[in-house]
Amino acid sequence: MSSRSPDVRINDFYEIIERADPQMLREQGARCMDCGVPFCQSETGCPIDNLIPEWNDKVFHGDWESAYHRLIKTNNFPEFTGRVCPAPCEGSCCLGVIDPPVTIKSIECNIIDRAFEEGWAQPNAPTNRSGKTIAVIGSGPAGLAAADQLNKAGHAVTVYERDDRIGGLLMYGIPNMKLDKQIVQRRVDLLEQSGVRFITNAHVGVNVDIHDIRKEHDAVLLACGATVPRDLPVPGREFNGIHFAMEFLHKNTKSLLDSNLEDGNYISAKDKHVIVIGGGDTGTDCLGTSMRHGCKSLVNFELLPVPPVHRADDNPWPQWPRIFRVDYGHEEAATKYGKDPREFCILTKEFVGDGHGNVKAIKTIQVDWQKDDTGRFQMREVPGSEREFPADLVTLAMGFLGPEETLADKLGLERDARSNFKADYGRFATSSEGVFAAGDCRRGQSLIVWAIAEGRGAARCIDIYLTGSSDLPAPGMETGHMSSAG
Repeated sequence: MSSRSPDVRINDFYEIIERADPQMLREQGARCMDCGVPFCQSETGCPIDNLIPEWNDKVFHGDWESAYHRLIKTNNFPEFTGRVCPAPCEGSCCLGVIDPPVTIKSIECNIIDRAFEEGWAQPNAPTNRSGKTIAVIGSGPAGLAAADQLNKAGHAVTVYERDDRIGGLLMYGIPNMKLDKQIVQRRVDLLEQSGVRFITNAHVGVNVDIHDIRKEHDAVLLACGATVPRDLPVPGREFNGIHFAMEFLHKNTKSLLDSNLEDGNYISAKDKHVIVIGGGDTGTDCLGTSMRHGCKSLVNFELLPVPPVHRADDNPWPQWPRIFRVDYGHEEAATKYGKDPREFCILTKEFVGDGHGNVKAIKTIQVDWQKDDTGRFQMREVPGSEREFPADLVTLAMGFLGPEETLADKLGLERDARSNFKADYGRFATSSEGVFAAGDCRRGQSLIVWAIAEGRGAARCIDIYLTGSSDLPAPGMETGHMSSAG
């Protein structure tokens, strides 16, 4: 997808993407081969079974409205996936075996944006109501997808969100330059107009009693995400200036929306030596946010080696290509500082303080990864490779361990070996009668497209639980394949 120049966009929090040229999109639609086995929409490509070859062809022929109706048949929120999904569909594109894949994600994003502009995206309130009530705990992509589906089935759905705005990860976990919050609010407004009820500042299990919710509703869906961050317990962790990535990103977006950062209620990186520990999407978002604050320097620690430029032998098509990528934050830092901010194969050993309780540096050591006799990679420290990096602000972006324990404890839920709420994929029912789970709180930290898939799947299971049958689609129903267990 085309984007604004990095030396321009680092000065604001507006979306980095630009509207693609319609002729380019038409050409990309024409490149789609309408394969006999479209791996792009199979379980290796798209968990929500998007009818990709169909809407590619519609765009090629200029029939954008029909493309929109094929797109929303399987995807509740293409404006989200079209912006922040890593596009496993493109990694599975058959054309990608010999040429660059079709730009599926760009086509998807432009279809839905055009649909809102043309007025095709309208509220879709059900004709009849079932009389059944459902509470959805959490308003991230899994919760919203389930709420949308259950509302379409005629049930009364109430979504509880602990923050002051609806959207969960979409609202406060992803920076505005990557997903404009007006785009999120636009969809929330449409859901509300369709009949979904939203309650904010409702932290279920803390200031809202989960047992009262169970009594008041016929079913409950837990879609509260995996919000317990992975910590880094090394010497000096107690120093000021070391923050979890989500704290850093959440406060920035809230202050941006509340006051355009004028209230000062955020963690500023201005004029600071910033180190981001963790090399995933969240780490990249910390890089981009720090750049916009005006940081003095920026380094990104990655424990693993540099990925290969091309697929390795053990990573064949149509698997997701584990290759070296330059994301928007890396590009911006390279533009300003003249080099990619990433340091690979580096292990944090100690945080160094300034004598006043604040972090001022990080001591590290290089690591080497080698296969052992069983073929598994093992890490060893490289003697004599110690380094010290200046650091006034450190963000920890090393992923998440699972959901918070409050709801599980209060409901007496069984949990799996990774502390997630135990609920089999395809059923989504927890060990507590009438309580279901979907999204990251069930499967662990994953992609937004998997969250939507789980929300849709759970909605069907809840519909069957309440009525004995369901017209809501099951995974694979539209394309003829059945997605594998999550």
